[in-house]
Amino acid sequence: MKTTSKTNTTETAKPPVDRLRMGLLNATIWQRTTEKGAYYTVSFERRYRDQDGQWKSTHSYDTADLLALAKLADQAHSRILEIEAAATAEKAA
Repeated sequence: MKTTSKTNTTETAKPPVDRLRMGLLNATIWQRTTEKGAYYTVSFERRYRDQDGQWKSTHSYDTADLLALAKLADQAHSRILEIEAAATAEKAA
């Protein structure tokens, strides 16, 4: 039987750079740093209540969610460009 374990890293987990919301859809922007520099990733989730009334999250989207998801992705893209422009201006100063 093969077992796996998570490796421990000395780097602490960084909080998200920003969070955007549109209705029940959320976009979380993360900064990743490599030896080549920083880049950004975005994770999306949809919140809903289960039959017991408890809030849950999913990464699946209904047809009705897709337009809002696309708009949220556009907002996340614009926000990342703003963050990168600010970082570039800060380096130039």
